[in-house]
This record gives sequence, C-alpha cells and structure tokens, in this order.
Amino acid sequence: MSFASLWNALPTPALLISDDNTITAANPAAEGFLVTSAKSLKGKQVGERLTVNAPLPESLQRVRRTHGPLFINDVEAGRRGRAPQRCNIQITPMAPDDPRLLMLIIPRQNKDGGGGPASKSAAKSAIGMAEMLAHEIKNPLAGITGAAQLLAMNLPSQDIEMTDLIVSEARRIVALLDQVEQFGNLSPPNRRVVNIHDVVDRARISAQVGFAAHMKIIEEYDPSLPPTWADADQLMQVVLNLLKNAAEAAPKAGGVIRIRTGFDNGLRLRRSDGSGAPLPILVEIIDNGPGLPPDIAEDVFDPFVSGRENGSGLGLALVSKIIAEHEGWISVDSDPGHTVFRISLPKAPAEKGAA
Repeated sequence: MSFASLWNALPTPALLISDDNTITAANPAAEGFLVTSAKSLKGKQVGERLTVNAPLPESLQRVRRTHGPLFINDVEAGRRGRAPQRCNIQITPMAPDDPRLLMLIIPRQNKDGGGGPASKSAAKSAIGMAEMLAHEIKNPLAGITGAAQLLAMNLPSQDIEMTDLIVSEARRIVALLDQVEQFGNLSPPNRRVVNIHDVVDRARISAQVGFAAHMKIIEEYDPSLPPTWADADQLMQVVLNLLKNAAEAAPKAGGVIRIRTGFDNGLRLRRSDGSGAPLPILVEIIDNGPGLPPDIAEDVFDPFVSGRENGSGLGLALVSKIIAEHEGWISVDSDPGHTVFRISLPKAPAEKGAA
C-alpha cells in the first residue's frame, strides 16, 4: 500500500507541518475535524487553523530540538471559532532527513462526543466513587489487620509469617486508599511568592535521605530565576512525586536523576479568552531509566494509569492536577535512557512583591 493510500485511510486527524510551522498536508480525517479542505489548509500556519489550549509553537520547537516524540494530553483542540474537543495530541519527527513534523490529533472518547461537561462530570464521578470506596474499605481493613495481629500472639513462630503477610498487605492497601482520598480531597493552592529553588532543594534533600538514597542526583540550577506564584507545600509534593517516579524508573546501579531549572520566556499557555499567559519558570526532572511504556505514554497523567506493577496510577495524575490549579503546564518527553518531566510555572506578579 502506498503512502498516499495509508495517509488517506488513517482514521486519526493528521497534519504534516513544515519547519516554519505551516501545514503541508492534511488527511481526510483532519479535513473533517477542522471542517476545512486540505487545499485550504495547505500553506497556512498551523496556529491559524488549529486552536489548542497549550503552547503549540513551543511544543513543535521542542520536538525539533529533541528529535523525539512529544505527547500533549487532555487538551481542548479544534478549528478556530468553533467549539473545541478534548483531545490528545502527538507530535513526532517524520525522518532524520525530513524536516517536517507529523501531528496526530486524537479526540478522546466521551459520552457527549466531545471534551465538554460530560467528560469532566464522568471524571469527577469516577474519583468520587473511588473516594467513597476508599473510605468504606479502610474500616474492614483495620479489623482484618487487628485480627491478624491478635492471631499472631498465639501462633507458633513458623506460622507468624502468614499473619505478617496479611498485616503488610492490608497496610499496603490502606496506603493506596490514602492516595485515592488525597487525590480527591486536595485543597485549592494557597499561592504566595515562592523561590522555586527552596522548594526543589527541600524535595531533593528529602529524596536523597529516603527513596533516592541509591541514586546520584545532579543539580543544574539557574540562580537568576525570579520567584513563582505558588503553594510551596503543593509544589514540593509535585517535585517529590516526580523524583520518586524517576528513582523507581532509573536503574538500581548507575541511576542518575538530573534536576534542572531555567527561564523560558517564550512559553505561553492559551487562556479561554484567547490571551496568552507566560510561563517562564522551568523545572525539569530527568532520569536515565528505560522510558515510559509506549502503550501508556499518551495517558500517563490520567488517573489509575501506571507502568509499574502494583502502581496506583495516581502520582502523576496528582502532579498534573496540582500544576493545572497553579495555571502551569506539565509535559513529558520519553525515550529509552532519557525521560524528562518538564514543569512550566508563572512568575509571581509584581504587585505581590516579586522582582
């Protein structure tokens, strides 16, 4: 089958984008998604025809710089001037000798056919149900744990191993349920002027004396960064979760985590009114682990999606939720041996005492 036949048969909206961000080709699915012919789209700036509440030009530039795919998850996208849909977007280079980028726009499946209130209501209902079940399950688990401990007092030593297993597994389930409740009960951020390096360093020290004691952690800080506008405790939770994720992914021998901060004045997050909010404060958590499994890479920030055995799938979802409530942006680039979680945050407003 020829490339043209495959291109036309592809059920996912797809665009080919040149090195100056103009559209060079659109498949029939993209014509339907954007309600515009391929002929009308060709030669137009992608940002003129496709609206995305994400920093699209910067994302395209990062793919060119890293020569690796980039996933933008759970964003609103559509033709400018029309109601957007909730989508996942994948941007990837065509080939080493081809400067074009391939953009796939994957509408998320929702009961309302788009990405509107029904999808958000469904997500809230799922989390609400999980919270309720967590609360109800923890009570009998406490009874099971207590009963196992009482039994252990009268058992021979060779049988205590079984009651210890009951207690340890019950405690593991309680810890998972605590995460579910924490995800649903997260308070709105109490935002103040915050030095991002104070937050990052507190998280680094905590990680190095705990779960990342076996890792080498390298700091690459930009000391000139201005303060951000954030809840310091919630941001520390974000950095700790990302460091824990990196520590669990990296190899036990030779595992390296790199924490990098910097200033990126070109990154803007599109608001609902069409204005662009600058997100200049950049924090990157980089590990040398095997990378994200391809089958979950697009959904890694969704609740209950995990690439680890016995993983809860709530750590990165919680990170995404906190960053969204800080009006920030989080993305991931992942290849074998090099995974980067990238957080972009706003600068503290001048009237709040920021420089």
